Amino acid sequence: MQILLILIVLLVVGGLLYMRHDRFGANATGERLARMESKPNYKNGAFDNLEPTPALVEGVTYRDIIKGFFFTKKVRNAPQDSIPVVINDLHTLPIDSNVYVWFGHSSYFIQLDGKKILVDPVFSKYATPIRVSVRAFNSTYDYTVQDMPEVDILFITHDHWDHLDYNTFVKLKHKIKHIVTGLGVGAHLEKWGYPADRITELYWGDSVKLDGIDITSTTARHFSGRTFKRNTTLWSSFVLQGSKKLFLGGDSGYGQHFKEIGQQHGPFDFAILENGQYNEMWHYIHMMPEEVIIATEDLRAAHVIPVHSAKFPLANHAWDEPLIRITEAAQESHVELITPKIGQVIYMDSIASNTAWWEGLR
Repeated sequence: MQILLILIVLLVVGGLLYMRHDRFGANATGERLARMESKPNYKNGAFDNLEPTPALVEGVTYRDIIKGFFFTKKVRNAPQDSIPVVINDLHTLPIDSNVYVWFGHSSYFIQLDGKKILVDPVFSKYATPIRVSVRAFNSTYDYTVQDMPEVDILFITHDHWDHLDYNTFVKLKHKIKHIVTGLGVGAHLEKWGYPADRITELYWGDSVKLDGIDITSTTARHFSGRTFKRNTTLWSSFVLQGSKKLFLGGDSGYGQHFKEIGQQHGPFDFAILENGQYNEMWHYIHMMPEEVIIATEDLRAAHVIPVHSAKFPLANHAWDEPLIRITEAAQESHVELITPKIGQVIYMDSIASNTAWWEGLR
């Protein structure tokens, strides 16, 4: 019994010491905190969604979640084969081309009107602070910070570990000219050594113009947090207006905000929406594939590009299920779907034929 108690104490103390590491970020203080406190959906030290958004659906408990992950029949949530990746030199892309390149999960590169944009870069092999779980799938090539050109604008949609990776950021920060994110996230970035005067933190509805591109922060239906306390920073989606109009969806459950954004800011040329890591038990905070298509129609987007899959097993569905289901839903609704391989260059002015690259992989 004494040995067990000692082990428990060591684990608790070790955990508390580990959580003091810089990777967990920092809480907002001073003027940043005062600005957050001035917002209508910031109460008792946390932001809230505009629509009622419980973390779990009615009748579901966290015990059910644990049981689902560890004690139910496992699905094929990781491929046996390596994920195919196209190797491209992003440093030599034609500067006059508008392009999109996906790196798996929710990390992607955009070149718009000559400006190089990076969104939620995570080039680590793990999506959690504990490196014994949620390991990335094997792939035929791993894009890294070294593959990235100098970035004009980095977007961080929210501060979850699978969207804001400490190890990636500290290696990448010298290449980034400016960062756009939600309220409060800048506290992490400043702690990690990024200059405060090159961070723009936006609240929903705020706009800014950077390098000739109009940017507006818009609503998402999700949550945030890098520790046990949730929602101490803002989660966001973004509208980009240049020669093309893009919607960067971040993470979001389905809600009325998509139609409102479509009415106010649409139509869009491209909507980049999360499609993966979902479950009926938490569908308020992550869309099901069929809802992604409905959201695309609400946004009045000409094309939808699904992300948030094909890298990390953060839910108990088969690894390729999100792509299979959204393809079927898009065909039924006659929605233009783009599903590139990781690393494939998509030219926005001449969309290549769609390929079901995941078919045939074990």
